[in-house]
Amino acid sequence: MASPRKLFTRVAMVAALAAAMGPLATSTAAAGTDPAPAKGPAAGNAIWRPPLDSRWQYQLQGNGDFPATGGVNVNVCKVVQPGGECVRPTVFDIDLYAAQEVTGNNHTLNTAAVKAIHANGAKAICYVDAGSIENYRPDYQQFLDWHNAHGKSLLGKPFDEHFPDERWANINNDKGQRDFLLKMMAARVDKCVQAGFDGVEYDVVHAYEEEKTTTGWKISYDTQLIYNRALAKIAHDRGLSVALKYDLDQIKDLLPDFDYAVDESCYLQNECAKLLPFVKAGKPVFHVEYQSDPAEYCSDPIVRQFNSIKKPEDLSLYDDFQPCS
Repeated sequence: MASPRKLFTRVAMVAALAAAMGPLATSTAAAGTDPAPAKGPAAGNAIWRPPLDSRWQYQLQGNGDFPATGGVNVNVCKVVQPGGECVRPTVFDIDLYAAQEVTGNNHTLNTAAVKAIHANGAKAICYVDAGSIENYRPDYQQFLDWHNAHGKSLLGKPFDEHFPDERWANINNDKGQRDFLLKMMAARVDKCVQAGFDGVEYDVVHAYEEEKTTTGWKISYDTQLIYNRALAKIAHDRGLSVALKYDLDQIKDLLPDFDYAVDESCYLQNECAKLLPFVKAGKPVFHVEYQSDPAEYCSDPIVRQFNSIKKPEDLSLYDDFQPCS
């Protein structure tokens, strides 16, 4: 689980403040690096694309009360904010792997959870970190070996000082970094297919927005666009839909490539309007807030067009949640 970590620094910056493109040709970077794709659940059929109005759940941490499904509470049901009947998600965004604290290892695919989600008539999105490299993942050694064999050109600075267990990836390609990353991401998405997922959420695909002093790498707008488009193609080639996470300033260029958006704290950061192109295109926005007041954002005219939930203020992503509607 990594997603709240991506939010931590930005939330802290906003709190501290409160207290005091160009044209691009598409790339074939993935060509030659993407092995023959595994066939996803939609192979030969239309790729699953969620309806505009889809209740969702975001659970990337395991609850030990649900060992049969790797810590995922597939039967969760919560009262609508600000009150009303209990509702169940129709879309679950969960990690590729079952929670280590539940399974005792870091390599059990979340197959059992996906099967149970499907049995309930819902769909499952596979969380994959595509822009930072976490040292607790089962394939981490391959990233480290490549990094050491290529002039230490892949693994950058720690994501932030609070979470040194993951490092910014270099998506440039001067030494073949992007080709290697896409090959590794294709292997990860093949595992999403193996586990039976319906879609993919790629996290940390916005490095170009950060300074070199933060990531360790200089990433251009065009380089980010090439990488993100290649990631979308990897998912679609395997019969899976794909979410755009963060990278709000590239929505106008990436909207045709992505099927829906996943966003954390756009209301807190006053960025929700940037996501409206998805809604206007008939593509849902799966939105989560942590530290904002549901009474405010659930009634916001822009946010009301999204599928919004509240998660705990400590940024944890267990099964507790509160839907707006």
